[in-house]
Formats: sequence, C-alpha cells, structure tokens
Amino acid sequence: MSLHIVFVEPEIPPNTGNIARTCAATDTCLHLVEPLGFSIDDKAVRRAGLDYWPYVKLEVHPSLEAFMDKYGDRNMYLATTKGGMLYTEPAYRDEDMFLFGRETAGLPKDFIQEHQDRAIRIPMSESTRLRSFNLSNSANIILFEALRQLNFPGLK
Repeated sequence: MSLHIVFVEPEIPPNTGNIARTCAATDTCLHLVEPLGFSIDDKAVRRAGLDYWPYVKLEVHPSLEAFMDKYGDRNMYLATTKGGMLYTEPAYRDEDMFLFGRETAGLPKDFIQEHQDRAIRIPMSESTRLRSFNLSNSANIILFEALRQLNFPGLK
C-alpha cells in the first residue's frame, strides 16, 4: 500500500526536503516533475530532509507530460486554490496520487481545467492576503487526511 505525492516544478528546496522527510516517515512515494528550481543534491534540500533521503521512494520525471504518459490512468487529485472540492470530501484509496504545483504559480491552468473534477482545495479565510498555504504544509495536510481515511496503513 502506498500513496503518492507529486511536486510539479517545485522551486524552493526546503519544501521538497520537508515533504521528502514526511514521505520517508509514511512510506509514501515522492515524485518530482522537472524542471526543478534547484538540484536535489542542493544542501538546502538535503538539510531539510535530514538523513531520511535513503528511505525516500523517489521518482523524477522530465516533464508533466512524461509523468502523465506513465501515470495518467491512475486516480489523481490536483491540489489547487481553484479546487471545487474540499480535500476532505473524496474517499481516498490506496495508490492515489496528489499533485501540487510550483510555489509561485501552482499547477498549469489548462491542466487544472482538464481535470477540474479532481481539483481539491484546503479552506482558508477569505479575508487574508495570503494566496495559498506553504507547499510542504499543504502536502502534509492532504496526505494525512488520506492516511487517516485509510486507517494509517503500516504506521504506528
């Protein structure tokens, strides 16, 4: 059993390092879609992931198109502020994939429109000036809801 976190063109090394640590601790697969805004060998990425990198099931894809060619038939959810469903609404299943876009721009607009029925969001105050939550925090929130629904498989 495994869930999948997919960061599409991440730009900030510590966000990727932080979610890598979560993926190692939860036996979740991490997918990174290029281009990346850093090298995964960067000190900042390694520092955020601490010594957990050897335990991360990591797959790097050269593009979103290449990722979709390989996994497009899988059950996926797009995390976006433009999502029509709250992240708590779907009934998550084993092997679900959760896609997150760049910190500064999110997922491509046309990609979201194409998969609008799978677009989920985390609720936040309308009176705030924030555009969205931090990328690694958002991934953690959604991942742990899916793990909760699945009764935290393999975790103690």
